[in-house]
Amino acid sequence: MAGARARLTGDELRRRAQALPEWRVQGEQRLSKTFPFPDFATALAFVDRIGAEAERQGHHPDIHLSWGRVDVETSTHDAGGITESDFALAGAIDRLFAGG
Repeated sequence: MAGARARLTGDELRRRAQALPEWRVQGEQRLSKTFPFPDFATALAFVDRIGAEAERQGHHPDIHLSWGRVDVETSTHDAGGITESDFALAGAIDRLFAGG
């Protein structure tokens, strides 16, 4: 688990980010993505699924819910930036959004 908590920077961070091109790297500090929905109820159900996955992984993103969209940001606070744990969570969230 220690490797999953090591902060990624520079070329390694850019390489990992290529696997999740819809996620934005913000200042080498966090990953973020906006997910669109047709209404509030569907967005809320997605937030619930993200919460369950975050609990399963023991890694918790910042989630912003509004009508028709969910904004997600993830970082590893104790590492001071983005780690493998953030990429694992982002990938899982993408799979949830895709229906998996």
